[in-house]
Amino acid sequence: MPAIWRPRGGGSMVFHVEYARSLPERRPEGHQPAAPRHALRWTRPVATIVSDYFALQGADLPWESQDAFFRLVQESFSGPDGPEASEIMRSTDEAGHVNAVIVGYWTDAVAHARFSLNAPLISWFADEARLSGPNGVWRETISVPYDRHETIYSESWYRVGIGRTTDSVIVPIATNGFFGAARDRIPLSAIDRLQSAHGTTIPRAGKDVAGKGQRLLVLAPVNMVTLRSGQYWAHAGEEQLGDYIDNMRPRLMTGMNYLLDNKQETGTLALRVLTNLAEDGTELKETSVVAHFLSLENLEAWAASHKTHLDIYRHAIAMNRKYKQDREFVSWHELFVSLTARFDYVNCHARTGLLPFVDAFDIS
Repeated sequence: MPAIWRPRGGGSMVFHVEYARSLPERRPEGHQPAAPRHALRWTRPVATIVSDYFALQGADLPWESQDAFFRLVQESFSGPDGPEASEIMRSTDEAGHVNAVIVGYWTDAVAHARFSLNAPLISWFADEARLSGPNGVWRETISVPYDRHETIYSESWYRVGIGRTTDSVIVPIATNGFFGAARDRIPLSAIDRLQSAHGTTIPRAGKDVAGKGQRLLVLAPVNMVTLRSGQYWAHAGEEQLGDYIDNMRPRLMTGMNYLLDNKQETGTLALRVLTNLAEDGTELKETSVVAHFLSLENLEAWAASHKTHLDIYRHAIAMNRKYKQDREFVSWHELFVSLTARFDYVNCHARTGLLPFVDAFDIS
């Protein structure tokens, strides 16, 4: 049964894809989750989901430069084929460079293709002027068929990421609360093991790249996993805010630092900690981590067995049990398993994104 429509609470129908399972699910028999969770659906058929990240990178990147970049991108985004949702964010990477990041989301692959052909931003990005100067620019485009994604939200009332696209709805799920649940939520996992051709060992790049002064193209490995995992605490009262700052956030950062420091062992191709921004550059009470893993198996191994993730997981469960429906801290993630993904790095430092691990082609 490749596609199904199911009624939601009010009787309207939601689209989803399911396959007759030929591979065993990870969910234990009779499992009932300890805490309710939610996932994203749409009230119309969706064939493809696109998340397209654009960034300006600089060792010294004042707000004026970031603001000019965001305005340039948003002007293109406002065109007829622009994204259905977008967010602006900022990250400081491992080399100490500031990255002003804006992500756009599409559920129409043709509209995204027209955008990639015609938008002024794309012409600006391709201009030879981008190859010189103190700043770099990069673009990481993830486009997947519907059956190669999954989502989860701790609450149903907050929308973010792909959840802000047109005709999207949040529905309750029971496929959570056990290790391997993310895999079970990916429709294609019912018939495909989603393995990497490289196994679980990161391939080292065939040659060193300078990065600066180059326009580099990277084709991501088949079945690479892109995870955007977020935290939102703007509605948290004093008690729950204190718990996030004193207990949850340190655990989160310990886990992220472990992945950053052990990329080869964990299959982490790249990882960025991002803070959402208001239009004037003010940091919002919302962060997310965008990480690329060689395979779903790599991500699962860390999540199921390493202390740094178990500490995050156990604390989240404890707080959910304590506060139940009064939980004010929101966690969520969206996950994509790439079939093909194109990443472009222009005048960026050599440690940017996938450059340290995946062969790059100089197309300057």
